Amino acid sequence: MMSDDDRDIDMGSEDDDGVDTDDGFNEKTSQSSTSSTPTPPTTKPMTQAEKRAHHNMLERKRRDHIKDSFISLRDSVPSLHGEKVSKRPNSSRAQILKKAAEYIQFMRRKNSAHQHDIEDLKRQNQILENQIRALERAKLAGGLRAATSGAVGNPMDIKLKTRTSESDSDMDGTKSGTPTIVSVSSGGTVKRVKVVTVANTPR
Repeated sequence: MMSDDDRDIDMGSEDDDGVDTDDGFNEKTSQSSTSSTPTPPTTKPMTQAEKRAHHNMLERKRRDHIKDSFISLRDSVPSLHGEKVSKRPNSSRAQILKKAAEYIQFMRRKNSAHQHDIEDLKRQNQILENQIRALERAKLAGGLRAATSGAVGNPMDIKLKTRTSESDSDMDGTKSGTPTIVSVSSGGTVKRVKVVTVANTPR
């Protein structure tokens, strides 16, 4: 008959066996999952014929791009309109480049001349604006002078003002032998003049 201590040892050994079994199962599972991962396919190297075909395709694209660029340049030059790109690209392309360079120089000279014309027109406009402002100022000053002269009155307007009193005056409003002050307005300027009247003697 087993004692209590022997029974505890046997139970502990069973637990250890179970743990070991689980660890072995986990290791097998990890190995199987690693082996199931697909490997990328290896790229097949290009043969000489494939390399040659690929190079020819790239070269054809490059030549087509250059040809299209020369055609666009030719169409941009007025003196080359209507001309075709010949099968001899060296001579035709050299002609296109020469004409394009000449056209660029011509356009530069033309733009420079137009720029000078623009500057001249700007100066002329400035002169005209200055003249217009001067005429406006002169017109305004002339209007002020006309208003001032109208307020003063007629340049030859003559006003008589006497300094005698009614007690000293005769019937005609003037005193015999006394000077009369006359105010003369001419062109906005007032001048005072003494006028001596002579008394009428009975006949």
